[in-house]
Amino acid sequence: MPTSRPLPWVVRVLWAALPFTTGTVLAHAMSSWSAAPRDVASVGLWLGWAGVLVGTLVPRPSGLTALRVAAPAVLGAVVAALVTHHSGVASRVLAPAWAVATSAVALAPETAVVFVNGTAYPDERRFPLRAPGPLLLGPLPLAWAIVAGGAAAGPLLLADRRWVPGALALLLLPASAVLARSLHELARRWVVFVPAGVVLHDPLALADPVLFRRQLVEALGPAPATAGDALDLTQRALGLALELRLRDDHELAVARPRARGRRSETVHARRLLFTPTRPGAVVAEARARGYAAP
Repeated sequence: MPTSRPLPWVVRVLWAALPFTTGTVLAHAMSSWSAAPRDVASVGLWLGWAGVLVGTLVPRPSGLTALRVAAPAVLGAVVAALVTHHSGVASRVLAPAWAVATSAVALAPETAVVFVNGTAYPDERRFPLRAPGPLLLGPLPLAWAIVAGGAAAGPLLLADRRWVPGALALLLLPASAVLARSLHELARRWVVFVPAGVVLHDPLALADPVLFRRQLVEALGPAPATAGDALDLTQRALGLALELRLRDDHELAVARPRARGRRSETVHARRLLFTPTRPGAVVAEARARGYAAP
């Protein structure tokens, strides 16, 4: 979309400038540390910065996950550094302002559109889906904290010769890896417009991606206030839900969580509800491709 063309460069500039805008505050906060943990932290910060920068240069869903984990972590580190150490007036203003701007852009729905379309074919258009509502109330922030802190806590504590807490912190690494994969799954949920029709790709709601062929789609647009007999695939996400109305019943394998994992259940539906992060853009794309309004 035209509005997204400069956005990748905005993300790159914000992230690339972090060492120059927040580095002084972080370096000043670490100046009182002993040499070993300070060196470990410095190497980790530079490696993390370089890795995310590469992800912004070549947008991919994996780069979106890394950016959305790292950007709020930088903001948290800057706030902690400012609370515990005094810095110059310029640094105290510029560093948090730049970190806030970077986090805001990283979490913006438009940024997700850019990254998930990095691996799309030229004739398809992907629109991310909103995260399930219940995850926003605690599980998602907790998972982010474990992923962001789990990779740093162990090495820093061991470098500071705190052997027992450092060893215990290393036990978070497997959990961090599992949770990082779960966070990445959230970045791989989208509705896709392709020449043949519309695809719903949502591993949380569907066992497999489903293609609804163009001739089968009757309408696509904002969902009515009453869902009726529609199949709800929104995962109780916050925001405006859209309705995909079909001309006939369609068989779907719906993912159902169980105590011992997930299994699928075959259902038939003619109306489906889903919640994209940018419903207006999805409706505009649908109209541009000739899909009627409900």
